[in-house]
Amino acid sequence: MKQASKFEIVAARCWNVLNEGKSFHPVFVLGVFFLLHALELGSGEFWGRALPALLLTAPLVALFVRYDFPLKLRSALWGFLAVFVLVFRFVDAGALALAFGLYVFFTVFFWGTFYYHLRTGAPKTNFVRFWRLVLENPDSTSGNFLEQAPKALLALFTLEYLIQEPLDAGRVSLVFLFTAALGLASYLIHRKCFDWKPIYPTESTRDVNDGAPLAERVIVVVIDGCRLDRFREAEKPYLEKMMASGTVYKSVETTYPARTVVCFSSMLTGAAPERHGIASNLVLKLGLKVESIFDVLRRRGKVGRLVGIAHLIDAFGDDVASVTSVAHNDKIDQNLIAAAKRELERHDPDLLVLQLLAVDQNGHTRGTYYPEYVERIEITDGLIEEFMGWCEERDYLRNAAVILMADHGQGRGIGAHGHLSEGERFVPFAMWGSGIAQGRVVSEPHSILDLAPTIGYLLGVEPPKGSTGRVLTEALDRERL
Repeated sequence: MKQASKFEIVAARCWNVLNEGKSFHPVFVLGVFFLLHALELGSGEFWGRALPALLLTAPLVALFVRYDFPLKLRSALWGFLAVFVLVFRFVDAGALALAFGLYVFFTVFFWGTFYYHLRTGAPKTNFVRFWRLVLENPDSTSGNFLEQAPKALLALFTLEYLIQEPLDAGRVSLVFLFTAALGLASYLIHRKCFDWKPIYPTESTRDVNDGAPLAERVIVVVIDGCRLDRFREAEKPYLEKMMASGTVYKSVETTYPARTVVCFSSMLTGAAPERHGIASNLVLKLGLKVESIFDVLRRRGKVGRLVGIAHLIDAFGDDVASVTSVAHNDKIDQNLIAAAKRELERHDPDLLVLQLLAVDQNGHTRGTYYPEYVERIEITDGLIEEFMGWCEERDYLRNAAVILMADHGQGRGIGAHGHLSEGERFVPFAMWGSGIAQGRVVSEPHSILDLAPTIGYLLGVEPPKGSTGRVLTEALDRERL
């Protein structure tokens, strides 16, 4: 077990520039444009044409950074591309070929094969499956071909249209009007058609514990990227037994975008992304805008620890006990569990949050609808049983409540979480142990925002300032402490 190094933390942030769709778009467009004109970069005449073209295209690139086109809205992007070709009567074959070639190389071979082989031990032949996953991918990453390809081609075709001849008022006006029309269309499409974002509560958390804790410790196990339907399919005898001894929630919804750092931030603050300030895995300003449950515990003289990989540090800083994510997928969860054991022995925390990553990484590298995704959930069941057995032997489960959940699900394709496609939206969620009612099943809808205020209520502390989540009162049993 190795801690994430400073180099890995920085490398993870750099990788997220290429991984997140919003940041990938301008980087990819500029990279392809400069490669197309590599032999001209030392020419003053070229820059005389290129700089105005870049300036005039910048609003279009900014528009595509501003607006995601999730799921069914992606068809609008291909419609925009068709309109461009009809209006401008222009297609640049060189830009088309280079953009597609570089995109396929980056996503299928560099990312999907070389990167995942080095980081997780994915097969060297992963490209055989990965190309299909790229075509199906519905998420908010750079691997979403049906979103990223038309965005890139529209920007590149605009650049090449502007640079091929000296600028005149007619050409400039046409680009300006086209960009303005796309901006208006994008606004209307998102206003009228983007109707599947979760609606978060806006009022502060109402239920506050009066200082009488229902549990002396809370352990939260987060199976990162675990689809609810595939979780139900898996054979998981230990978790089934423990879930039957507590309370199961059948309809718990994640946040938008359904990205790991965004979700963990909402889970552990009780706040929506707009309030806590983390909008993707690429965190431009480190830290949260609101309190986390760790801040509350610290203020009350208690200890909370989060065991996970490096990119969670961007939101939670020193509250994270990080573990390197550069490990074979058969080993990563064992390493995370070993770190969790170390944290319990060193700090005896009142709250321990443990991220398990192998299920998520299996979905990223191999897809969620293949048998090995369910097999990985089944392996995780055994690992959790071993960890809980270790905790029980050392008395860490005495008067403890355990919460099992996922931060988000996964859809089809690579990564496949972000835009809330089928499979991403709802997550497994169950509670058992001290202060938790036995044999209850709750069907009413809830949110992962409800985690932080529920932890606070169990431990007898107030919810974080800024929390709008709801305490999961249906699961509480005051007589079991």
